[in-house]
Amino acid sequence: MIRNREELATTEGRDTALACVEAGIRAAHPKSVVREAVTRSGDTLSVLGDEYDLREYTEVVVVGGGNAAGYVAAALEDVLGDRLDRGAVVTDDPTPTECVDVLRGDHPVPSERGVAGANTVLDLAESATEDTLVLAVVTGGGSALLPAPAGDVTLADLQATTDELLASGATIHEINAVRKHLSALKGGQLARAAAPGTVVGLLLSDVNGDDLSVIGSGPTAPDDSTFAEAVEVLEAYDVAVPDRVESRLRRGADRDDHAADCRDTPTATDNSEIAAETPTSGDSVFDRVTNYVLANGFTALAAAREIAAERGYEAMILSASVRGEAREAAKTHVAVAEEVVATDNPVSAPAVVLSGGETTVTVSGDGEGGPNQEFATSAAAELDLDGVTLAAVDTDGIDGATDAAGAVVDADTVDGGADAARAALADNDVTPFLRERGALVQTGATGTNVNDLRVLVVEESPNSAD
Repeated sequence: MIRNREELATTEGRDTALACVEAGIRAAHPKSVVREAVTRSGDTLSVLGDEYDLREYTEVVVVGGGNAAGYVAAALEDVLGDRLDRGAVVTDDPTPTECVDVLRGDHPVPSERGVAGANTVLDLAESATEDTLVLAVVTGGGSALLPAPAGDVTLADLQATTDELLASGATIHEINAVRKHLSALKGGQLARAAAPGTVVGLLLSDVNGDDLSVIGSGPTAPDDSTFAEAVEVLEAYDVAVPDRVESRLRRGADRDDHAADCRDTPTATDNSEIAAETPTSGDSVFDRVTNYVLANGFTALAAAREIAAERGYEAMILSASVRGEAREAAKTHVAVAEEVVATDNPVSAPAVVLSGGETTVTVSGDGEGGPNQEFATSAAAELDLDGVTLAAVDTDGIDGATDAAGAVVDADTVDGGADAARAALADNDVTPFLRERGALVQTGATGTNVNDLRVLVVEESPNSAD
């Protein structure tokens, strides 16, 4: 899985960190996840214990998108066999399928082919009747891969807005509040399109807390965010957006006093002065919608913990919801390593401390990097302990807009050059820094996305040796 594993695994700590990364990613792959969560026995389809009688439906279709959507679709074909009629999903990591069209899009910035794919998905959802079972696949990356610009907003507008939001330091919840109100599909609008069909949402979560409204921008979940909140995000982070984007959001925000009327509007795709709000909790479009989270960051963490234990380490999960600025969160992880060495707390060495979640980067420079690479670089600048290794990766294999999943570092990575690491961080240009030191982890697209995975390995400490 890790293409340059041999070059990276130069110590026992590095080898263990990379083994934990690989185990976590494999455990969260749709081939494993769907097999365990979705089964069919005759005319009964079971999803995490809930049963659906296939005889009640004249047609079963698959729609959706995300980094892992192609592999979920392929796994569903294996489960459903001849009871699956057709489908369309959009992904940046396609895989062969028989009856589901796997359409290519782009991530993290939306593209023209993503727009075309999203429109195909939307058309298929709108064809559903009350006798249709719609299996809606939503995974990490779905926000960018299913753009579907609404009203007079263009793809270029979406691209510019996405770029600015990603560089602003805004949280994923805040980013999605904006994106939902620029889309004809996000924020429950895929469920709206598929009504009155029965919608079964199959989700792989890449967000802290598994908030259904945030995963892939919540196309099958109620959305309680508003146009006014989207405007507040732009103002709070001083995000400059194209005129059409600002106009649409402000028109909607100006009519928030009439939100109840707007939510009854059938679609959010017209160019009328009053933009339709996204459907909120209690809307009738969700009467026949059930969402299931099949895997999340803890899925990967649990598998990584198991591998660490098998290798003789005392393993613990620090948190599956680490957030905040990447470079600052990294310092906390280094402090945990220092505590293990000094006091055998919170665990005794040899130990593996794991964390997940999603950190952010506020971009002020003009370099190349991603949250996990900034996390690793910041940790390397702080590390002065032998026998401590840190790996930080995005489980989809793409950290930021780079071709690396993340990085693995130890005290030798900086080797007295902490100033160079801090300069790279100041310029948001950590990828060249890590590349020069042979620290980048290269996986390519992994077929899944359940947020970030970090592995802190602490070898035998002096206290433990005693």
